[in-house]
Amino acid sequence: MTKYVIVTGGVTSSLGKGIIASSLGYLLQARGLRVSIQKFDPYINLDPGTMNPYEHGECYVTEDGAETDLDLGHYERFLNIHTSQANNSTTGAIYQTVIEKERRGEYMGKTVQVIPHITDEIKRRMLLLGQKGEYDVVITEIGGTVGDIESLPFIETVRQLRRELGQVNCIIIHLTLIPYLSAAKELKTKPTQHSVKELSMHGVMPDIIVCRTERVLSDKIRQKIALFCSVDHNAVIEAIDAETIYDVPLLLRKEKLDQIVLDKLRINTNMKPNLDKWKRFLMRLKNPMNEIQIGLIGKYVELQDAYKSINEAFVHASAVNECRVYIKRIHSEHLTNTNVAEKLQGLDGVLVAPGFGERGVEGKIKAIQYIRENKIPFLGICLGLQCAVIEFARNVLQLKEAHSTEMEPETPHPVIDRMENQKNITQLGGTMRLGSFTCQLQQGSKARQVYKKQVITERHRHRWEFNNQYLADFKKAGMIASGVNPDSSLVEVMELTDHPWFIGTQFHPELKSTVLKPHPLFVGFVKACMEGQED
Repeated sequence: MTKYVIVTGGVTSSLGKGIIASSLGYLLQARGLRVSIQKFDPYINLDPGTMNPYEHGECYVTEDGAETDLDLGHYERFLNIHTSQANNSTTGAIYQTVIEKERRGEYMGKTVQVIPHITDEIKRRMLLLGQKGEYDVVITEIGGTVGDIESLPFIETVRQLRRELGQVNCIIIHLTLIPYLSAAKELKTKPTQHSVKELSMHGVMPDIIVCRTERVLSDKIRQKIALFCSVDHNAVIEAIDAETIYDVPLLLRKEKLDQIVLDKLRINTNMKPNLDKWKRFLMRLKNPMNEIQIGLIGKYVELQDAYKSINEAFVHASAVNECRVYIKRIHSEHLTNTNVAEKLQGLDGVLVAPGFGERGVEGKIKAIQYIRENKIPFLGICLGLQCAVIEFARNVLQLKEAHSTEMEPETPHPVIDRMENQKNITQLGGTMRLGSFTCQLQQGSKARQVYKKQVITERHRHRWEFNNQYLADFKKAGMIASGVNPDSSLVEVMELTDHPWFIGTQFHPELKSTVLKPHPLFVGFVKACMEGQED
């Protein structure tokens, strides 16, 4: 029977439930268990696909085309697995399913209520991953914090699930905060006590309390938390601030969190976790032989979570190359003809980030012109590729009014145009070209050299695409389509033939980079930046 671990949070958001869940999942996986993780978000949006990055950070896309919470990226990066639509549910999606059932008459005329109809749907989704027997443990992260009004149906569902499955098949981990008051020079447990009290008021008692803290928890503090929160002394787990999120599995292993979970779920395994590959990764990450500085040009650089997967892909690539990568964030809206050289000065490479809309596009185009003319290693992702195409059309092909129809619908030279099957779509949510598609790489190209294979699959999230009517002109001038979808002939990769390293991708390579499988494009890009220092 599949066992379930529920992770809740209290006191404040952004404590790191996703990292704790991912780290625990990795530790259990390292013991030979089959593990999956899912996230339940209390917001009413159907998914984060239409949400501004300033609101919710990056929108993570799965293999099957689901637009999901960014925590699913952590799940994949830590566990080296593919998630799907089944791994993420929102209040909006749950209510939509219940309302559609009501409209079809499936409730036989009964009054539809939060209990049991909404909680039954939440429960159905919570148990979905475990029904086929593919996993030994399913970890479920409940978004938000205990006490939030929108979280109440989820907490009630947890209460019901715990009662139905029993304590040996379903345990609760509560992540909370132990603040340090510098004036008093002591850690305070009262916020944790109140958080657990709030949880218990809804009929849910945690089995394990994980404490985010800036300082080491003394045994006295642990005893106090155990006493007032009714948990075992050894089930009070320290989650101290770490140098990197990739330290967390080892820190939790030191706290024996995985063993405590196994004991409470009565899972018998004599296999000790094999953490050798993870430790080698950390050793290379923390002991670099070189360092480089890469510019990240985007529209949302003020918010780190807006480019979370790109940041982590650079971490993975830096470990492979034993090179510390410093990221300089550059707001594309602030780039002009007069300051672009100053802003990009001293950079070993530049990544132009994805995005939507007109704001900041001209700044990206100006930056790419400087990058192309000065032979700086370049990686463009999604809109980054499209801006590279527009820049090349304007300044090399001399099509001065070239643009994308996303920003300029009446442009005489639509080198980037809306895909044919997207032109009649009016609804924004879930209607883009989403998920994994095949790409065939051209023999002899830089992309083929980087991937070391002819056919690849990558994840997409876009409506606009390179206009193939201009393909011959671009090729003749030195920008080739080195990657093409074999079924639709859509261009997936563009690169310059007379540049040391200039690649743009319509897909999002950052979404498939993991600790154990760093993405080859990021590894190659970092390597090219290092080699550029030597020239």
